[in-house]
Amino acid sequence: MALIKRWQDVLELMSLAAAKAGRDPGSVRLVAVSKLHPAQDILTLFEAGQRSFGENYVQEVLAKMEVLPKEIDWHFIGHLQSNKVKSVVGRIGLIHGLDSLKLAHSLHERAAAMALVQDVLVQVNLAEERQKSGILEADLPHLAEFLSGARNLRWRGLMLIPPFFDDPAKARPYFIRLRTLNEKLRKEYGLPLPELSMGMTGDFETAIAEGATLVRIGTKIFGQRNIL
Repeated sequence: MALIKRWQDVLELMSLAAAKAGRDPGSVRLVAVSKLHPAQDILTLFEAGQRSFGENYVQEVLAKMEVLPKEIDWHFIGHLQSNKVKSVVGRIGLIHGLDSLKLAHSLHERAAAMALVQDVLVQVNLAEERQKSGILEADLPHLAEFLSGARNLRWRGLMLIPPFFDDPAKARPYFIRLRTLNEKLRKEYGLPLPELSMGMTGDFETAIAEGATLVRIGTKIFGQRNIL
């Protein structure tokens, strides 16, 4: 089946990229970005062994949760609005797009009310692109200070969507900056911050070379998306 073959090809490319960088291939996980693709495709990959899937839209992921196996590890990788927090806390394994102190407070309050700990990544807008979500590096200290003491949020690391380049090598400086920033925060706050979510279909091999632990790949696996 073409879908399975594309998925296997991506896993092989990930393994080769990790080995080339002198890394354990097991240190990099694939988040298959399934937004706007049918639940059947997700089920096919789940039955083949893929466990983590990324979605951008709250209503879509909730609908898919209703019909797909409970064991799926869901990642929310889009911009999360505060009014959608109640729908995802405790149901999403990892929220990648925490991008403001306001959202952090909303997530923490909901997690505390549910007596659970929600895993989150902070999305950083290193290129300061107005059209993209993500906290600016200059605003990060206030958010980091809050997260370091937030008992009901487990801060796992950083996430990045770099500017689009035809040449993936041009994204490398952004990956290096994110890794360096993560290392700085790890030392400053004494937290493990083990995850770096960076790298997509066009640049994931470069991201792996620069330390990505989570790569978010959609088109190379599922093909072109349907249009809403």
